[in-house]
Amino acid sequence: MPPYLPAHLELVYISGVFEMLGGLGVLFSRTRKLAAWGLIALLITIFPANVHMALHLEQFPDIPAWVLYARLPFHLVFIAWVWWAARPDLPKAIARRMTG
Repeated sequence: MPPYLPAHLELVYISGVFEMLGGLGVLFSRTRKLAAWGLIALLITIFPANVHMALHLEQFPDIPAWVLYARLPFHLVFIAWVWWAARPDLPKAIARRMTG
């Protein structure tokens, strides 16, 4: 958590709660679109904290530098994954695969 943000532990818990709520929201068609946008917003919001970690390696000596840098592009992958998982036609596509 970047030092310029207050209440580090609370922010970690709050973001975790919203992450879980978003994951649950994607499961239901009524909330899927809103949940997807919320998860995408969350991923964009936490990206600066991950950049901070990569730029301040000395604060995280137990994490290899390559891990801190390698995870940055995965935010785009996760955003695409959320968007894909929240498509309105996803339940139909899954049902077609299950029924052959």
